[in-house]
Amino acid sequence: MALEDEDLLAEAFLREPRRYTSHQVADMAGVPVYRARRLWRALGFANVADDAVEFTESDVEALKTMLRMISTGAYDEEHMLLIARSIGRASTRLAESQAEVGAESLDQAGVPLAERARAWRRRAEMVVPDLARLLVYAWQRQLAAAAGRIAGQDMSAVRLAVGFADLVAFTRLSRQITSTELARLIDRFEGHSADIVTSTGGRVVKTLGDSVLFVADKSHVAAEIALRLVETHARVKDMPELRVGLASGPVMWRMGDVFGTTVNLASRLTALSLPGTILADPQLAEELEGDRAFRLREVNRLSVRGLGELAPFTVTRSEPT
Repeated sequence: MALEDEDLLAEAFLREPRRYTSHQVADMAGVPVYRARRLWRALGFANVADDAVEFTESDVEALKTMLRMISTGAYDEEHMLLIARSIGRASTRLAESQAEVGAESLDQAGVPLAERARAWRRRAEMVVPDLARLLVYAWQRQLAAAAGRIAGQDMSAVRLAVGFADLVAFTRLSRQITSTELARLIDRFEGHSADIVTSTGGRVVKTLGDSVLFVADKSHVAAEIALRLVETHARVKDMPELRVGLASGPVMWRMGDVFGTTVNLASRLTALSLPGTILADPQLAEELEGDRAFRLREVNRLSVRGLGELAPFTVTRSEPT
């Protein structure tokens, strides 16, 4: 792509001209350039050459906004950097996925490579304003839900049920099918999994192509999610079998991700599960005891890497009476 086409394409998505260097942006915000660059990098952007005219009015406003939030005491500098990194990570993944979908649309429309830059500019004019509104809407709804959950919690002692679901023999399968077939399989898996988790009352923490990490406030919700995941994916043509590990206990939330022994245990149990099987740790099994929706069966003691030995339970549906 010619340099002129690249400039026009960038400005079509930025929706304003680039007219400032990094030093000019820092001067306009009233901070040293090293501090401006630190915040810029936290958002996920690389440093640019001192004389590169890369920045817009919105870049100036974004820097001023972050500095204002620090100066008013909304966040100290380190927390502002954490916020910026979380925004950067989330928006990078979002932008990459949307660009891929855009490229697929142009491929399907048969747009030749020589016409791509112009087609991308037209696409930017058509979709960017609406996508921006959808992004802000979804973020506000998610923030309202998260704040409602967290407001009354002691964040040092959050207890959750954690589930880790994994497609069996996915690596071998990925070598046997085309990249297009693989992309479709991943899209189906991630889409169906997200629908099941959220509609059943859980929350998706992250997906990793062939696996999904989810949490729920109650063990019976996590168990129901696990069963629906196994049952639903078993009905999808050419989908590998699923295995799930469940654990309950203290969890540390940090920047939208979860950490701790409970998470590690759910992951380890997944690796030990047979295809189509759900393995739960003794704590989660105890919390399910007496719930007629589930049948629990203790299995032989297993050595769980890094966590010692324990006797997990398989989780299945109770037979109808």
